[in-house]
Amino acid sequence: MNSPARDESAVAADALDLRDPYPYFAARRGETGVFHGTVMDYSKTPESLRPKDTYAAVSYAAVSAALRNNRVFTSKLYDSTIGVFMGPTILAMSGSAHKAHRALVTTAFRPQSLLRWEPEIVRPICEALIDEFAERGRADLIKEFTFEFPTRVIARLLGLPEEDLPFFRKAAVAIISYADKVPRALQASNDLKEYFLERIEERRSTPTEDIIGDLVAAQIDGEKLSDEAIYSFLRLLLPAGLETTYRSAGNLLYLLLRHPEQFAAVQQNRDLVPQAIEEGLRYETPLTLVQRYVTEDAELEGTAIPRGAVLDLCLGSANRDETRWDRPEEFDIFRSHTPHISFTAGAHTCLGLHLARMETRVAVECLLDRLRNFTLLLEGDPHISGQPFRSPNTLPVTFDIAAPHR
Repeated sequence: MNSPARDESAVAADALDLRDPYPYFAARRGETGVFHGTVMDYSKTPESLRPKDTYAAVSYAAVSAALRNNRVFTSKLYDSTIGVFMGPTILAMSGSAHKAHRALVTTAFRPQSLLRWEPEIVRPICEALIDEFAERGRADLIKEFTFEFPTRVIARLLGLPEEDLPFFRKAAVAIISYADKVPRALQASNDLKEYFLERIEERRSTPTEDIIGDLVAAQIDGEKLSDEAIYSFLRLLLPAGLETTYRSAGNLLYLLLRHPEQFAAVQQNRDLVPQAIEEGLRYETPLTLVQRYVTEDAELEGTAIPRGAVLDLCLGSANRDETRWDRPEEFDIFRSHTPHISFTAGAHTCLGLHLARMETRVAVECLLDRLRNFTLLLEGDPHISGQPFRSPNTLPVTFDIAAPHR
């Protein structure tokens, strides 16, 4: 087995351009599919929370292989990172425990639920948000739309009152930013635990047709979820459901606005929306990496990785691998379909991928049905940035009203 010639375990944020890390990813792929170092931005992470030895997989083949081998490259490391704040979740489970737990929580995301949620919840929420700014002819689509609609959707799916939205947003941001402010994240975790325990008890006495009600009632072979399993999953669902959906929707809208000819094609033919979503997810992955703990000495793409190391699986780099896509550095909604890896792969494939796709599709359809003649304003320098979470922080646009809300 061949190890890299140079020790790059200290490579961190200073090697990355957080606005455009892709040239760095491409350069590393050109050298090797796996290297000794990291592609994680640890610039705000306390030294005590950083792994001691890191490797990074940057080719599609390496990332895909590691994701599909959960025995050697396990997600249990999340127990000592985000798991400290979320509790035990399927994110860190493996083997039979993961399989059984996933089967229970999957009941809350069954296909018939998505068919009902689209017309009853998701579309009305998107329409109501557009109502709030349509007459103005101007809006920041991040602040007023893409950040708002997933929050409201999750609250409705959980059966929670709209007045609690600020609490959810604050708690979700605190947990996902745990490395920056640990005490704040711990407080948010405890607050959510107490809040969800009350909701769980309410649904035991009065069953409801929402996700919390489904989780309370879920049963396979006589086994039910414990209270801890339910509120831990709900603490995971909040940032997972909010962060990735709002970022992927914002990324797609930014990319379409930056490519007017493709935006015009989508406006003229709504059948292009699903493939535009997939290209947006490939080209600007909202979560560019996940991490795994190496349980035994292993080899990946010819690189020796020792037991105990942490392996970065760079989804953002894998999705631009030139051995898998022609012109990977171009955003092209018309390219032939080749599956990306933005929702990961293997046993830990994202549980909410169908919901995320549906939410983004409905959001884009509602905007295109209601508004036209979009112009992206360059004030505030709108751009996509971040690592591992990527999205624009502003998307100011002007537009005309295409049709009244019926």
